[in-house]
Amino acid sequence: MNGLIWLGIFIPLFGTTAGALCVLLCKGELNRNFQRSMAGLAAGVMTAASVWSLLLPAIERSESLGKLAFLPAAGGFAIGFFGLLFLDHALPQPVCEPVGAGDGQKRKTYLTSLAVTLHNLPEGMAVGVAFAALLAGGDVIPESAAMALSIGIAVQNIPEGAIISMPLHGSGMNKGKAVGMGILSGIIEPIGAGVTLLCAVLVTPALPWFLSFAAGAMLFVVVEELIPEMADGPKTKVGAVSFAAGFLLMMILDVTLG
Repeated sequence: MNGLIWLGIFIPLFGTTAGALCVLLCKGELNRNFQRSMAGLAAGVMTAASVWSLLLPAIERSESLGKLAFLPAAGGFAIGFFGLLFLDHALPQPVCEPVGAGDGQKRKTYLTSLAVTLHNLPEGMAVGVAFAALLAGGDVIPESAAMALSIGIAVQNIPEGAIISMPLHGSGMNKGKAVGMGILSGIIEPIGAGVTLLCAVLVTPALPWFLSFAAGAMLFVVVEELIPEMADGPKTKVGAVSFAAGFLLMMILDVTLG
Protein backbone atom coordinates (compact mmCIF):
# COMPACT_ATOMS: atom_id res chain seq x y z
CA MET A 1 0.00 0.00 0.00
CA ASN A 2 2.78 2.47 0.90
CA GLY A 3 4.51 1.88 -2.43
CA LEU A 4 1.26 2.54 -4.31
CA ILE A 5 0.71 5.78 -2.40
CA TRP A 6 4.23 7.03 -3.16
CA LEU A 7 3.74 6.18 -6.83
CA GLY A 8 0.36 7.91 -6.93
CA ILE A 9 1.74 11.05 -5.29
CA PHE A 10 4.62 11.37 -7.77
CA ILE A 11 2.82 10.40 -11.00
CA PRO A 12 1.63 14.02 -11.62
CA LEU A 13 5.24 15.23 -11.29
CA PHE A 14 6.31 12.80 -14.01
CA GLY A 15 3.74 14.39 -16.34
CA THR A 16 4.93 17.92 -15.58
CA THR A 17 8.56 16.92 -16.08
CA ALA A 18 7.80 15.33 -19.45
CA GLY A 19 6.07 18.52 -20.57
CA ALA A 20 8.86 20.78 -19.32
CA LEU A 21 11.41 18.78 -21.30
CA CYS A 22 9.58 19.71 -24.51
CA VAL A 23 11.49 22.99 -24.46
CA LEU A 24 14.61 20.99 -25.37
CA LEU A 25 12.91 19.58 -28.49
CA CYS A 26 10.67 22.39 -29.76
CA LYS A 27 11.68 25.67 -31.34
CA GLY A 28 9.79 28.94 -31.03
CA GLU A 29 6.53 29.43 -29.18
CA LEU A 30 3.75 26.91 -28.82
CA ASN A 31 1.03 27.09 -31.45
CA ARG A 32 -1.83 29.21 -30.08
CA ASN A 33 -4.49 26.63 -30.93
CA PHE A 34 -2.39 23.97 -29.23
CA GLN A 35 -2.22 26.07 -26.08
CA ARG A 36 -5.97 26.58 -26.14
CA SER A 37 -6.66 22.89 -26.68
CA MET A 38 -4.36 21.93 -23.81
CA ALA A 39 -6.04 24.44 -21.50
CA GLY A 40 -9.41 22.99 -22.47
CA LEU A 41 -8.18 19.44 -21.90
CA ALA A 42 -6.82 20.36 -18.47
CA ALA A 43 -10.06 22.14 -17.55
CA GLY A 44 -12.12 19.11 -18.52
CA VAL A 45 -9.93 16.67 -16.59
CA MET A 46 -9.94 18.81 -13.44
CA THR A 47 -13.70 19.44 -13.57
CA ALA A 48 -14.52 15.75 -13.87
CA ALA A 49 -11.99 14.85 -11.17
CA SER A 50 -13.53 17.42 -8.82
CA VAL A 51 -16.97 15.87 -9.24
CA TRP A 52 -16.33 12.10 -9.41
CA SER A 53 -13.19 11.75 -7.30
CA LEU A 54 -13.74 14.47 -4.69
CA LEU A 55 -17.24 15.97 -4.24
CA LEU A 56 -19.31 12.79 -4.66
CA PRO A 57 -17.10 10.78 -2.26
CA ALA A 58 -17.32 13.67 0.23
CA ILE A 59 -21.12 13.55 0.10
CA GLU A 60 -21.21 9.75 0.32
CA ARG A 61 -18.95 9.79 3.37
CA SER A 62 -21.32 12.25 5.07
CA GLU A 63 -24.49 10.18 4.60
CA SER A 64 -24.83 9.77 8.36
CA LEU A 65 -25.80 13.46 8.51
CA GLY A 66 -29.00 12.73 6.63
CA LYS A 67 -30.39 15.75 4.82
CA LEU A 68 -27.36 17.74 5.95
CA ALA A 69 -24.96 15.41 4.08
CA PHE A 70 -24.27 18.25 1.68
CA LEU A 71 -22.81 20.45 4.44
CA PRO A 72 -19.17 19.19 4.49
CA ALA A 73 -19.07 19.14 0.68
CA ALA A 74 -20.53 22.63 0.35
CA GLY A 75 -18.51 24.10 3.21
CA GLY A 76 -15.20 22.57 2.14
CA PHE A 77 -15.80 23.58 -1.47
CA ALA A 78 -16.47 27.19 -0.47
CA ILE A 79 -13.34 27.33 1.70
CA GLY A 80 -11.19 25.90 -1.08
CA PHE A 81 -12.58 28.10 -3.82
CA PHE A 82 -12.63 31.39 -1.96
CA GLY A 83 -9.36 30.60 -0.17
CA LEU A 84 -7.61 30.38 -3.53
CA LEU A 85 -9.48 33.47 -4.68
CA PHE A 86 -7.95 35.36 -1.76
CA LEU A 87 -4.46 33.99 -2.46
CA ASP A 88 -4.77 34.84 -6.14
CA HIS A 89 -5.65 38.41 -5.18
CA ALA A 90 -2.92 38.68 -2.55
CA LEU A 91 0.00 37.14 -4.45
CA PRO A 92 1.74 38.93 -7.32
CA GLN A 93 1.03 37.78 -10.86
CA PRO A 94 3.69 36.38 -13.21
CA VAL A 95 5.64 38.71 -15.46
CA CYS A 96 5.75 37.19 -18.96
CA GLU A 97 7.17 40.00 -21.06
CA PRO A 98 10.92 40.09 -21.75
CA VAL A 99 13.00 41.88 -19.17
CA GLY A 100 16.67 42.65 -18.86
CA ALA A 101 19.26 40.68 -16.99
CA GLY A 102 20.07 41.06 -13.34
CA ASP A 103 17.42 42.15 -10.88
CA GLY A 104 14.69 42.27 -13.53
CA GLN A 105 15.30 38.65 -14.53
CA LYS A 106 15.35 37.56 -10.89
CA ARG A 107 12.09 39.40 -10.22
CA LYS A 108 10.40 37.76 -13.20
CA THR A 109 11.57 34.32 -12.08
CA TYR A 110 10.36 34.94 -8.51
CA LEU A 111 6.93 36.11 -9.59
CA THR A 112 6.51 33.27 -12.04
CA SER A 113 7.45 30.76 -9.35
CA LEU A 114 4.70 32.13 -7.10
CA ALA A 115 2.17 31.95 -9.90
CA VAL A 116 2.88 28.35 -10.91
CA THR A 117 2.89 27.31 -7.25
CA LEU A 118 -0.58 28.79 -6.79
CA HIS A 119 -1.76 27.01 -9.93
CA ASN A 120 -0.46 23.52 -9.10
CA LEU A 121 -0.95 23.32 -5.34
CA PRO A 122 -4.66 22.36 -5.48
CA GLU A 123 -3.87 19.48 -7.82
CA GLY A 124 -1.40 18.07 -5.31
CA MET A 125 -3.93 18.56 -2.53
CA ALA A 126 -6.53 16.65 -4.57
CA VAL A 127 -4.19 13.67 -4.96
CA GLY A 128 -3.31 13.82 -1.26
CA VAL A 129 -6.90 13.71 -0.05
CA ALA A 130 -7.77 10.94 -2.51
CA PHE A 131 -5.09 8.68 -1.05
CA ALA A 132 -6.02 9.79 2.46
CA ALA A 133 -9.55 8.57 1.75
CA LEU A 134 -8.05 5.30 0.54
CA LEU A 135 -6.07 4.91 3.77
CA ALA A 136 -9.17 5.72 5.81
CA GLY A 137 -10.71 2.46 4.62
CA GLY A 138 -14.19 1.68 3.40
CA ASP A 139 -15.46 1.89 -0.16
CA VAL A 140 -15.68 5.67 -0.45
CA ILE A 141 -12.68 5.87 -2.81
CA PRO A 142 -11.25 2.56 -4.08
CA GLU A 143 -7.59 2.18 -4.90
CA SER A 144 -8.20 2.35 -8.65
CA ALA A 145 -10.14 5.62 -8.36
CA ALA A 146 -7.31 7.31 -6.46
CA MET A 147 -4.87 6.17 -9.15
CA ALA A 148 -7.26 7.36 -11.87
CA LEU A 149 -7.24 10.83 -10.37
CA SER A 150 -3.45 10.85 -10.19
CA ILE A 151 -3.11 9.63 -13.79
CA GLY A 152 -5.69 12.12 -15.04
CA ILE A 153 -3.83 15.03 -13.45
CA ALA A 154 -0.55 13.72 -14.88
CA VAL A 155 -2.07 13.70 -18.36
CA GLN A 156 -3.04 17.34 -18.14
CA ASN A 157 0.32 18.20 -16.55
CA ILE A 158 2.21 17.20 -19.72
CA PRO A 159 1.04 20.18 -21.80
CA GLU A 160 1.03 22.33 -18.68
CA GLY A 161 4.75 21.75 -18.17
CA ALA A 162 5.39 22.79 -21.78
CA ILE A 163 3.14 25.84 -21.50
CA ILE A 164 5.18 27.01 -18.49
CA SER A 165 8.69 26.28 -19.80
CA MET A 166 8.44 27.35 -23.43
CA PRO A 167 7.18 30.92 -22.86
CA LEU A 168 9.88 31.39 -20.22
CA HIS A 169 12.50 30.32 -22.75
CA GLY A 170 10.92 32.57 -25.37
CA SER A 171 11.14 35.54 -23.01
CA GLY A 172 14.91 35.15 -22.70
CA MET A 173 15.48 32.47 -20.05
CA ASN A 174 17.94 29.74 -21.10
CA LYS A 175 16.62 26.23 -21.74
CA GLY A 176 18.08 24.71 -18.59
CA LYS A 177 16.45 27.26 -16.29
CA ALA A 178 13.17 27.10 -18.23
CA VAL A 179 13.05 23.32 -17.82
CA GLY A 180 13.88 23.75 -14.14
CA MET A 181 11.02 26.22 -13.67
CA GLY A 182 8.63 23.82 -15.36
CA ILE A 183 9.71 20.97 -13.11
CA LEU A 184 9.57 23.28 -10.07
CA SER A 185 5.90 23.96 -10.83
CA GLY A 186 5.32 20.20 -10.50
CA ILE A 187 7.42 19.64 -7.38
CA ILE A 188 4.86 21.54 -5.33
CA GLU A 189 2.31 18.85 -6.17
CA PRO A 190 3.89 15.91 -4.30
CA ILE A 191 4.75 18.29 -1.45
CA GLY A 192 1.15 19.49 -1.26
CA ALA A 193 -0.10 15.91 -1.60
CA GLY A 194 2.14 14.68 1.22
CA VAL A 195 1.19 17.45 3.64
CA THR A 196 -2.51 17.12 2.84
CA LEU A 197 -2.33 13.34 3.14
CA LEU A 198 -0.75 13.63 6.57
CA CYS A 199 -3.28 16.19 7.78
CA ALA A 200 -6.26 14.26 6.43
CA VAL A 201 -5.11 10.97 7.95
CA LEU A 202 -4.58 12.64 11.33
CA VAL A 203 -8.08 14.15 11.18
CA THR A 204 -10.02 11.33 9.50
CA PRO A 205 -13.51 12.57 10.57
CA ALA A 206 -12.84 15.79 8.64
CA LEU A 207 -11.95 13.91 5.43
CA PRO A 208 -15.11 15.04 3.55
CA TRP A 209 -14.07 18.64 4.22
CA PHE A 210 -10.59 17.93 2.82
CA LEU A 211 -12.02 16.25 -0.28
CA SER A 212 -14.37 19.11 -1.06
CA PHE A 213 -11.71 21.71 -0.19
CA ALA A 214 -9.48 20.22 -2.88
CA ALA A 215 -12.40 20.23 -5.33
CA GLY A 216 -13.09 23.91 -4.69
CA ALA A 217 -9.43 24.82 -5.12
CA MET A 218 -9.18 22.88 -8.39
CA LEU A 219 -12.34 24.42 -9.82
CA PHE A 220 -11.06 27.89 -8.98
CA VAL A 221 -8.04 27.16 -11.17
CA VAL A 222 -10.39 25.97 -13.93
CA VAL A 223 -12.61 29.08 -13.79
CA GLU A 224 -9.91 31.69 -13.19
CA GLU A 225 -7.11 30.44 -15.44
CA LEU A 226 -7.96 27.56 -17.76
CA ILE A 227 -11.34 28.61 -19.18
CA PRO A 228 -10.14 32.16 -20.01
CA GLU A 229 -7.04 30.63 -21.60
CA MET A 230 -9.01 28.23 -23.79
CA ALA A 231 -11.38 31.00 -24.89
CA ASP A 232 -8.76 33.68 -25.53
CA GLY A 233 -8.13 34.89 -29.07
CA PRO A 234 -10.12 34.42 -32.30
CA LYS A 235 -13.36 32.49 -31.92
CA THR A 236 -12.85 28.75 -32.35
CA LYS A 237 -14.30 25.53 -30.99
CA VAL A 238 -10.96 23.90 -30.20
CA GLY A 239 -11.09 24.82 -26.49
CA ALA A 240 -14.65 23.56 -26.05
CA VAL A 241 -13.93 20.30 -27.86
CA SER A 242 -10.79 19.78 -25.78
CA PHE A 243 -12.75 20.46 -22.59
CA ALA A 244 -15.26 17.75 -23.53
CA ALA A 245 -12.41 15.35 -24.37
CA GLY A 246 -10.71 15.97 -21.03
CA PHE A 247 -13.96 15.60 -19.11
CA LEU A 248 -14.77 12.32 -20.86
CA LEU A 249 -11.21 11.03 -20.34
CA MET A 250 -11.29 11.63 -16.59
CA MET A 251 -14.84 10.30 -16.25
CA ILE A 252 -13.94 7.09 -18.10
CA LEU A 253 -10.76 6.63 -16.05
CA ASP A 254 -12.64 7.11 -12.80
CA VAL A 255 -15.59 4.85 -13.68
CA THR A 256 -13.68 2.04 -15.40
CA LEU A 257 -10.80 1.93 -12.94
CA GLY A 258 -13.01 2.65 -9.94
